[in-house]
Amino acid sequence: MIVTKETLQKVAKNARLNLTDKELEEFLPQIKDVINAFSEISRVETKEVEPSVQPVQLKENMRDDKPKKSLKEEEIFANTRLKKDGYFKGPKVL
Repeated sequence: MIVTKETLQKVAKNARLNLTDKELEEFLPQIKDVINAFSEISRVETKEVEPSVQPVQLKENMRDDKPKKSLKEEEIFANTRLKKDGYFKGPKVL
């Protein structure tokens, strides 16, 4: 794709950007470099490559859910002073 100053002006106008001539001259080679880089990527042979949406394969790191005895109420409330009727006591909201 050939990028000209006019093309860049049109894109800037569509994006509602008011670029000066100096900015256009500065951005034109940068835009060309970006487009050339993507052109190179598009030439890479990917026929045998399987599509992937995740760059790193995720692995499930969950442990097996095995039932076991739970703590007794005395053990649960052993390290708190703020308890009442089998519940943790918190500050009043209202």
